[in-house]
Amino acid sequence: MSTDQPPPGQPPEDDPFLKKPQEPTPPSGGSPYGSPPPPPPGTPGGPGTPGGPGGGGPGGFPPPPPPPPPYGGGDPYGSGSGGGMPDPLAGMPPLADFGRRLGARIVDVLIVTIPLFLIQLPFNNKRYMVDTDKGEDVTEVITNSYGGSGLLWTLIGIIAYVGYDWFFTKRDGRTPGKRWLGLRVAMLNDGSVPGSSAALSRAAVLWVPTLVCCFCLWPLALIVSMLVDKPYKQALHDKVAKTVVVKST
Repeated sequence: MSTDQPPPGQPPEDDPFLKKPQEPTPPSGGSPYGSPPPPPPGTPGGPGTPGGPGGGGPGGFPPPPPPPPPYGGGDPYGSGSGGGMPDPLAGMPPLADFGRRLGARIVDVLIVTIPLFLIQLPFNNKRYMVDTDKGEDVTEVITNSYGGSGLLWTLIGIIAYVGYDWFFTKRDGRTPGKRWLGLRVAMLNDGSVPGSSAALSRAAVLWVPTLVCCFCLWPLALIVSMLVDKPYKQALHDKVAKTVVVKST
């Protein structure tokens, strides 16, 4: 056992109760390091003045906060309002519900389809009819429909449907169907009318797969994508163009 002991009257160095040197007493109203107290309010450099704490605004008042962006700002594909994140729908008009969007799309389809059908009728009124008396089957009729004049009418249909959506969307974000049901297409980041390229990409993704190969499956895929998307209810063509459909009335 060690016999080393500290000298009488002197505590050991590792004594937890060893007193520390006394801190100097700060001057009245100052900091512990002797810095001068802040100037009184209203004086140059004081609180509420330019260069002072909380200053920078006219007349010594704090500057007003900047106005929020039209559609909530932040990441246009934010993850939501939980966890202290800003609400991604803040400042945005109400999103269009599924019923209105479907009704507007039906109106627009009829506006384009009826004239196209009437134009094609005199040229080939049996294009999609199966004549069982002649031994035709469905596969043969579909193959003949997309050969020769059938391909021409498909191209005409693509131009008509895509051009229709592109023109009205880039003009004011409202096709006749959307205008009738009080809807409009807007850019997600700021709510503006989609530009020509955004409107064209949106219309192309909407119509080209439908008219070329997936007449039934593609519209169903668009509907499902819109119903499951959160929080903006964007279908696939909205995702590509970075648009949303909102209520205008």
